[in-house]
This record gives sequence, structure tokens and C-alpha cells, in this order.
Amino acid sequence: MKAILYTRYGPPEVLHVGQVEKPSPGDHEVLIRVRAAEATKSDCEMRSFEFPVKWFWLPLRFAFGLFQPKRQVLGGYFSGVVASVGTGVSRLSAGDEVFGAARLKLGAYAEHLCLPDDYTLVPKPANLSFEEAAAVPLGGLNALHFLRRANIRKGETVLVNGAGGSIGTFGVQIAKALGAEVTAVDSAPKEDLLRRIGADHFIDYAKEDFTRGSQAYDVIFSMVARTPYSACLKALRPGGRYLLANPKLSDMLRAVLPGRRAGKTAVFAFARELPEELLALKEMLEDGAIRPVVDGVFPMERAAEAHRRVESEQRLGPVVISIGNAD
Repeated sequence: MKAILYTRYGPPEVLHVGQVEKPSPGDHEVLIRVRAAEATKSDCEMRSFEFPVKWFWLPLRFAFGLFQPKRQVLGGYFSGVVASVGTGVSRLSAGDEVFGAARLKLGAYAEHLCLPDDYTLVPKPANLSFEEAAAVPLGGLNALHFLRRANIRKGETVLVNGAGGSIGTFGVQIAKALGAEVTAVDSAPKEDLLRRIGADHFIDYAKEDFTRGSQAYDVIFSMVARTPYSACLKALRPGGRYLLANPKLSDMLRAVLPGRRAGKTAVFAFARELPEELLALKEMLEDGAIRPVVDGVFPMERAAEAHRRVESEQRLGPVVISIGNAD
């Protein structure tokens, strides 16, 4: 089967289309014919092995390969069609359209993907294309995880920092669906999109530092690793919640250690990406409460271009790779 491979760490050009052996499902596994996969920031970071958050560089290098990648097929978030199932699988059948997350098994940049049947794998929303569905799990699961932790009440003010990426676009929409007044922070070209998906206010980070303004917020949801921890806490109202989706090690330590915060809390618990959370997103998508924003769709042969688009930080929402030819 065809797959997008990388046999060494480096720039997007290390990605190339090649042939790998097609997997076969075990008794409790599902074989998926992948139709689309999101090209994520984490895919780009694993490909180059350059991370904005440095603390996990060494353990990841041991896990994924010291000198060259052990897993040569990237891709953690996808949509597709069940090709076959193991004898012990009952909740899915061949022909089912699904979307989900491959966790650290990766492998979604290939025509077929084999996963345990207890992974985050659920029926695809009926009103989405395969490309749209592949753009949901990463951003949707992470945004839902954090915003649920915030216990947002109707009328509260929520600021989403890094609002134009995979997680941020869902963060804006979910916060709005929960009844919040939403401020989006990103670069100027993304303002129109972010207002269209629900942002009430927009801040261009190149012109204004939201932590230095007069406005205070009930919730700050940040995907930006370099966001100053203390300044964000000061920008919260009493009882406010600071959600760190991409924390530095120093910020993680400050969040768990006792300190004087005037009743404010900091949350960095990583998303577990559970099936029931993806089912909740499926319901919201089918009800029209939220919708994926796809920046662009690239064929397998242009995977390097897809990665360059992700790394440019100019994208408007997720970037998707179409896998193989439509059946």
C-alpha cells in the first residue's frame, strides 16, 4: 500500500510517497481504509524533531528514534472506512464510515491503518466530508477537553490565544456554543474567519498584547507556548481559569505548586481523547453547533507542501491530506 514516509528527521522535503506492507487486523483490531488525515503541528515537530516546548525532547527521542524515526509513517487524526474487523470486534463492521485518533501509534498517512477496537474511533458525522471529518479530532477533542474543565457559564468572557489553528478554531466555536463572549487572538489575516465562526472581539497580537490591556477575562485558553504565565493570571478576573494547552515545564510546575492567585486556577491536564468526547463532538457537528474550518486539502504527493503550510502559521484552520484515491 502507499504511504507518506520519512526515513530521517529534517525539513518537509524528507516526506515522500513509498510502499509499505498493508497491516492485517488481530482479533480485537479494526482495519481502516484511510481517506483523509490532518497534517498537524505535532506531525511537523516529529518530522523535524524541533519542539517549542523543550522539556520532552530527550524522552521522545528515545521513544521515536535517536538517529532516525522508528515509526516512518506520521498521522494521528483521520477519517476513513472500515475495511475489515477482527473476530472479537462487535461495535464496528466493514463499510462503516469512521473518524478518530491513532494516539501514539500514528500511521494515518497511509492507505490503511490498523487500530485496537477500544481506541478513539467512532462513526463519522453524516453531514461532513471525509476531509472535513479528518480536521475534527485533534482540535475538537483538545478544545472540548479544556473548555469542559473551565466549567464555562453563560455570559462569561473567554479569550482564545492562537485562535486560528486546529484547536483554536474549535475553541472559539465551543466557547460560543456554551454562551460565552469570545475574544480571539491571532494574526490580522485571520480576523474575518474568526469573526465568522463566532468571535465577538479580535486582537491582532502583532499590534496589541492582550495581557497589557484593561480588559480582564473569566477564562484564558492559550495554545501559544511563549505566553507569559504571570501576565495571563493578572489578565484574569477573580475566580478566573487559565487553560494551558501547550505548557512549558516551568509553567506546569507553577500551575501545580501552591501560590497566591486570588482564587484563580491554572489547568494543563492533557486531553485523554476519549471516544465519548468524540461522540459529543459528533453530536455538536450534526446539530450545526460547530463546524470544522479546513484551510486546504493536499494529495499525498504534496505532503511536504501541506507541512510547509502548517509551519507558516498563515493557515486558517486545519490542513488536510487526502490519502490515496477515492473508492
